[in-house]
Amino acid sequence: MKVLVTGGAGYKGIKLCKLLLEKGYDVTMLDNFMYGFAPALYIAENPNLTIIKHDIRNKIENLSKYDAVFHLAGISGFPACTANPAVAQDINVNATKQLVEGLSKNQILIYASTTSFYGKSGSVCTEETPIDAVSHYGRTKYEAEVIVSQKENSLSFRFATVFGFSPKMRMDLMVNDFTFKAVKEQMVVLFESYAKRTFIHVDDAAACYLFGLENFDTLKNGVYNAGADHLNYSKMDVALAIKKFVDFEIIDPGIKDKDLRHFIISFEKLNKKGFIPQKTIEQGIEEMLRIFKFYEYYTHYKQI
Repeated sequence: MKVLVTGGAGYKGIKLCKLLLEKGYDVTMLDNFMYGFAPALYIAENPNLTIIKHDIRNKIENLSKYDAVFHLAGISGFPACTANPAVAQDINVNATKQLVEGLSKNQILIYASTTSFYGKSGSVCTEETPIDAVSHYGRTKYEAEVIVSQKENSLSFRFATVFGFSPKMRMDLMVNDFTFKAVKEQMVVLFESYAKRTFIHVDDAAACYLFGLENFDTLKNGVYNAGADHLNYSKMDVALAIKKFVDFEIIDPGIKDKDLRHFIISFEKLNKKGFIPQKTIEQGIEEMLRIFKFYEYYTHYKQI
């Protein structure tokens, strides 16, 4: 099977490409490499990997040769999308529309959606919960998900907030960010520390994409929250989990969060299909603590 991964050199993309190659797929990694080629070198020697430097806003040539497309390319997160709203709209929404229009009915499309657009109700959210996006990032991701859902033979995973080590690190993700600050600054400042979010390790996210492809006939034309009920944590819960491993100061100044998300996600729909994440938040914290001992500050928030 020939598989295309857009955003293949990104935080999740590089892990997914590696996993697909290990499973024997013919993989094409497509990325604009705006953060450099270093992550791709991690797997570049594999003869079943093709690497294409390409901006997702431009039409992809020979798209018809792929049996399946994983669409991960996009502007991720509240800060990056707020700083570049027009670019976020163009890449997250318009480029997705162009990609969908270029695919045939029989080609498989698996889309990287998000739980970020469930809002701040604090209640349990299922796939049927009305969308209440609180940021431009959330709005663009939902617009793109709607576009994807209109294509036959498509599948969207609404991922929990990802954490853990990847050759292309993202330091703006909560668990990664808190762990880094605990190590490097010996202090973490919490805004609205009660707010609950949900999390998934980057390795489990890659495994979920693979699960979607290998069980596509069962899952196709659906939308699924991707994560596990035991990984619903408040900000304070995350900080206290890190504190089990490293001593630092937790500060709660009582200041409002400009990107307040507060919800508990139900993952029952996907879990019943057979996918349950394996890694705990503590495992992710431990692996990052090993890395952050020598991880330099100049890379922090580099992508924003």
